[in-house]
Amino acid sequence: MDVARITIAPSTAFQVHDWLRKRVQQGDLPPGMRISETEVAAAIGISRQPVREAFIRLASDGLAEVRPQRGTYISKISVAAVLSARFIREAVEADLARIVAQTRPAEMLDRMADEIALQTAADQTGNVNDFIESDDRFHRLLALAAGQEAVWADLDRLKAQMNRLRHLSMRAFDRGFIIGQHQQILDALRKGDANASETAMRTHLRQMLTEVPQMAAAQPDYFTD
Repeated sequence: MDVARITIAPSTAFQVHDWLRKRVQQGDLPPGMRISETEVAAAIGISRQPVREAFIRLASDGLAEVRPQRGTYISKISVAAVLSARFIREAVEADLARIVAQTRPAEMLDRMADEIALQTAADQTGNVNDFIESDDRFHRLLALAAGQEAVWADLDRLKAQMNRLRHLSMRAFDRGFIIGQHQQILDALRKGDANASETAMRTHLRQMLTEVPQMAAAQPDYFTD
């Protein structure tokens, strides 16, 4: 396990958990990998207790498995959890799109356009992490534009497994296609077309229905039902 780049200070269980969660979602810690309390604690320079607490929290997220007498292992990606989160996101974000199409807050729509530009730049350089971070900001801005920031916070907590899949799929599939879908959503929002905005959002979030079986077939050891 590569822990040389940890720079958490002061370190707490929450900070260690957030750092580990991010690395799992980005694929730096792949499914099936064993992670060591001793190794992480030594690298950060803290006792094992906060690291143990972070591991427990990671397990409660469904991202790790604590196996008695054997250690802690990164969990496989749950297809059921991915599809459940996708279903909820579609239902919620389709409604958010309708709301924003009716109000068309110019500043927020301009910020969404800025994110599309950042996604294009990240795609050109092959920076998948930056691409996905911008993708998340694009969708968060939709919630903000609808006056529903708390809704995005709830969605963000739901999509831990989905994020793991996204980091795999964004390396395998055409990111330009996702950029095009974002542009279609934004164009419909700017026109104030609620029906087209909803349809564009649903089409975009249903893309994962195609990606899940393809990624599971390509890397079966990474996935579980």
